[in-house]
Amino acid sequence: MDGLDYKDLYKEGEFYHNEFRRSKNLDDLEKAIDYGNRALELIPSEHLDLLTLLSCLGAYHDDRYRRLGKLDDMEKSMEYDVRALEIMPETNPHFPNQLANIGVSYGLLYQRFGKVDSLNKAIKYKSRALKLTPDGHPDLPGRYAALGVSYVDRYQRLGEGDDLNKSIEYNSRALELTPDGHLDLPNRHAALGVSYTDRYRRLKKVADLNKAIEYKSRALELTPENHPDLSSRHATLGVSYTDRYRELGQVDDLNKAVKHSSCALELTPDDHPDLPSRHATLGVSYSDRYRRTGKLLDLYKSFEHDFFALNLTPDRHPTLSLRHFNLAVSSHELYLYTSDPDCLHSSLDSFRKASQLLTGAARDVFNNAFQWAKLTSKYNYLNPIEAFRAVVDLLPHFIWLGATTSQRYHDLSLVENVAVRAASAAIRSSEYSLALEWLEHARCVVWNQSLMLRSPLDTLESSYPALAAQLRETAKQLHHASSQNPAPSSVTYSSEHRHQLAKEYDDLLAQVRKLPGFETFLRPMEVKELLKTARYGPVVVINCHDAHCDALVIKPGKDHVGHLALSDYTEEKARNARSQIDTMLRNKRLRERGFKPKALPLSEPEPDIGLVLASLWNEVVKPVLDYLGYLDNDAPNDLPHVTWCPTGAITFLPLHAAGDYGQPRSRVFDHVISSYTPTLNALLSSVPTVLDRPPRVLAVGQSITPGHSPLQGVTRELESTTATVLAEMERYDWVHLACHAHQNIMNPTKSGFYLHDGTLDLVTITQRSFKNKGLAFLSACQTATGDERLPDEAIHLASGMMMAGYPSVVASMWSVMDEDAPFVADKVYEMLMKAGKVGNGEAGRAVHYAVAGLREKVGEKEFGRWVPYIHIGS
Repeated sequence: MDGLDYKDLYKEGEFYHNEFRRSKNLDDLEKAIDYGNRALELIPSEHLDLLTLLSCLGAYHDDRYRRLGKLDDMEKSMEYDVRALEIMPETNPHFPNQLANIGVSYGLLYQRFGKVDSLNKAIKYKSRALKLTPDGHPDLPGRYAALGVSYVDRYQRLGEGDDLNKSIEYNSRALELTPDGHLDLPNRHAALGVSYTDRYRRLKKVADLNKAIEYKSRALELTPENHPDLSSRHATLGVSYTDRYRELGQVDDLNKAVKHSSCALELTPDDHPDLPSRHATLGVSYSDRYRRTGKLLDLYKSFEHDFFALNLTPDRHPTLSLRHFNLAVSSHELYLYTSDPDCLHSSLDSFRKASQLLTGAARDVFNNAFQWAKLTSKYNYLNPIEAFRAVVDLLPHFIWLGATTSQRYHDLSLVENVAVRAASAAIRSSEYSLALEWLEHARCVVWNQSLMLRSPLDTLESSYPALAAQLRETAKQLHHASSQNPAPSSVTYSSEHRHQLAKEYDDLLAQVRKLPGFETFLRPMEVKELLKTARYGPVVVINCHDAHCDALVIKPGKDHVGHLALSDYTEEKARNARSQIDTMLRNKRLRERGFKPKALPLSEPEPDIGLVLASLWNEVVKPVLDYLGYLDNDAPNDLPHVTWCPTGAITFLPLHAAGDYGQPRSRVFDHVISSYTPTLNALLSSVPTVLDRPPRVLAVGQSITPGHSPLQGVTRELESTTATVLAEMERYDWVHLACHAHQNIMNPTKSGFYLHDGTLDLVTITQRSFKNKGLAFLSACQTATGDERLPDEAIHLASGMMMAGYPSVVASMWSVMDEDAPFVADKVYEMLMKAGKVGNGEAGRAVHYAVAGLREKVGEKEFGRWVPYIHIGS
């Protein structure tokens, strides 16, 4: 090299770099880096060619990082690319390329360490590079492809559907723009195959899986022998054959999965950074084949490859938790076959490590813990309490505040009654206080997150006003950003901004919790706080598990959680009961309507749901009332008050109407007044309101009905618009919504009240935070009907009003008759106006006696007419 100037050295470096890209010979790449570094030492600092040289060195180190996986190369690649960008004018034709290079480097940084911030930066730089690349430019397909890769990464990390759609869009566009015969054509097919794999796993459509196999197979066909990407082509195709085997159960797909995964491993050099992944993929294939054939050799091979995959994976690598999980499963299967305690010990150790949130994607780590927990229902020695504790602790990281509300609900739909499962495990271990805490922490997750973002910060503000102000503003922005339809006047929040707000909020919480006296600031409530919910009567939490139900009972003044096994009632019975009620409602046209038709003839016989209510009475409610000592109560005018908090499938059943209607004094309302609550926290967060004047009631809809007395203090809204109603709700103490309402079955967050200018939907309602409110009377259709897929999330209009600041809500479980609603409302207001307050059970008592009047009027067996009216809250 002596005697060569920087230009000659640069040319030599480029020559050897091109040779490396052709031959993949590492010696050529080492020479390219050597010549490039020497040229950098000699080139003047202000020389125009410095820019080109820096870019080239960045590319050299990028290639070596991809080949050897050494962090030093990644850091140097980014260093050179950033230096080049800093001295490059935006008018330079290579400016988009430099942006793209930095985007690629951030993408690699994410893949190595799993930090979402790096991934967001990758998308930022790649998006800008794409925007600056004109149509027809030869780099345009590559720009689309690079951005598609990052959207794939972010979808796999965070699970947001919009990222999945963008990955398919950009990868499809990249393929369309790539001409036949182009060297990158195999990559384009492979990338699009990965996107379709992701969509299959989300939507479970076999057509997407077949497309994934089609694109990946084409990528393999187009990749020449001895090409360095041949290994990855086999690996990713093997993954899709595994998916199709698990979907369709065809042995041919299983054999192809083993074949391609084996080829991938054989073609991967010993020093290649993808070697752990190759072992892991093959381990999964052998595990599937062992379960299919029972051949012990396949089990040992699965364990062997899982072991190698784990030991070859670097510390802090994002896939480390998954490696531990795979080894935990294969070790446990070995234990089942051999009874070797060392295998069990290894399995438990790996399950624990797989469930620790280090650098892996939170959704993957949560899934590891959840799969462990589900295994404990079959094998109690796997420690169910430890497993479910990990699940509950990881849940807020999986259902994180940086996701939209709709995304969080989608993710919750994937976790299969996690709260009910966890509580059942705790109950089986006689950990009743823990069961109550877990039900509270792992149910109504989005509800609790929204309440947390709007929690008063008075105590913090009195000691640290600046920190409180910062936390309040960040929480406010995050609350609005997480909504899928922020108000038109609000800022438009990108995914990246939402993620940044979530990180800032978590950092601020961590900062507050380091302060003396604030160690438990905004942490989930412990049982000692939850016991305070029984202010004016017992609170009964019904845990409805697939095998049995249990009641957890909080009594006023007691310092422990009572337990009552309800072993005769199961989740299957609850689902069958719900199905029978739905059939009755459909027959009466009361189940789902946008606008109510004329009432059915009063003489028409109602389908009999007496057996459903009798089963609820004999197997659930009666045992609870007997446990509480309420069956012998003979004071009908001084009935005790029970607040029910049902979970799982029983959430949709009318516990307040349970009874054997063929026997005397065998109805729940003979013995107690019933209210409901979606969470215990909802009772604690409400403060009873006592006014020194009659409450001012905002009536939206009909305020005066012929034959009924006008409501005191009611304002009649003739042209009720969403903006007007929300503004007036700020001014009035109570609200009465007598307009039509709609429960959106496909997207419950779009449920709402019909007003003159559109729908006041659940998302808009929950954006509000009203102060010092009392009663919300929802005299409309189906205002307490939740989402069957998410029974524990209370996604209905009644809960929305509670979240918005109304501690007491009168609602309906299904559509009500036009002539009945004013009757019930009149009776309720007659009692409440005398009391002048709500929040200590007054509204529940008023609804109890109002419905008793309706029952007497229409007949006890007219279940479809009086059963839907319920009280929720305090």
